[in-house]
Amino acid sequence: MRKNVPAFGLAVLLCWCTAATAEPASGYTGPSAAPRAASAPGSYTGPSSVPVLTVKQLLDTGKDEQRARLQGRIVSHDGGDRYTFEDATGRITVEIDTEDFPPGQAISAQQRVELSGEFDKGLRKSEFEVDRITLLR
Repeated sequence: MRKNVPAFGLAVLLCWCTAATAEPASGYTGPSAAPRAASAPGSYTGPSSVPVLTVKQLLDTGKDEQRARLQGRIVSHDGGDRYTFEDATGRITVEIDTEDFPPGQAISAQQRVELSGEFDKGLRKSEFEVDRITLLR
C-alpha cells in the first residue's frame, strides 16, 4: 500500500527549499538588503596565467566565455548572486555563488579584491561570472 504525502507537508518542503536557495552569497559585508549565509570552503591561491583586465577593457574587447581577472571593489549586493563590481574604469555586474567567497573572511565595499572568472557577453547585457575571489592588500 502506497502512502501519499499530505499537501501541507509538500508545501512546507517547497517553502524550505525555496528559502534555502534564496539566500545571498556569504562573506560580503557591503550594502545589501539580504542576510548573509555561512562561509564557503577554500580554493587555490597560487599564480595564474589568466590576464588582469580593467572593466573597460573587458566590456570593450572581451569575447564571450573569455577567462579574465578583475581588480577593484565589490560595491553593492544587487540581490541573489548578483553584485556590482567597480574599478577605476567602470562598473560591471558580477555573479558570485556562495562557495566562491573566501572562507571565514568578510569582504566590505571598501576591500580591494581580485575576481577570477569568465566573461558572459550578451547582446543586451554583459556580466562576469566569478569562480574565485582573492583579497588584495
